[in-house]
Amino acid sequence: MKGRPLPVVIVAVLFILAGVIGFFYHLQELLDPTNLNETVWILLLRILAVVCGVLLLFGVSWARWLAIGWLLYHVVVSALNSTSEMIAHIVFLTLVTVLLFLPASAAWFQDKKNPEKR
Repeated sequence: MKGRPLPVVIVAVLFILAGVIGFFYHLQELLDPTNLNETVWILLLRILAVVCGVLLLFGVSWARWLAIGWLLYHVVVSALNSTSEMIAHIVFLTLVTVLLFLPASAAWFQDKKNPEKR
């Protein structure tokens, strides 16, 4: 397969953007020492989103599962907040799962496992 499939690029860029924007948004919360553990956890999750997006661009197959797990975690957390947040995250989870397992996307990740097939 030549070049990254568009669905992979879209998901990867969205993960990188969500991670970077969320990281800087939550960075100010480090100034409040009452929620320090929670803030560090949130920042680590945002860094994980960036790492996941980069790994998707490089064609690392298990990064697909990392992306799905990251969104699944957000479905569970948002279920504790509100139904509308949970539904939104379920929609994102479904879309990302479909995009990362389309035939073109699957071929991109398969080529990375076996480079001699390219």
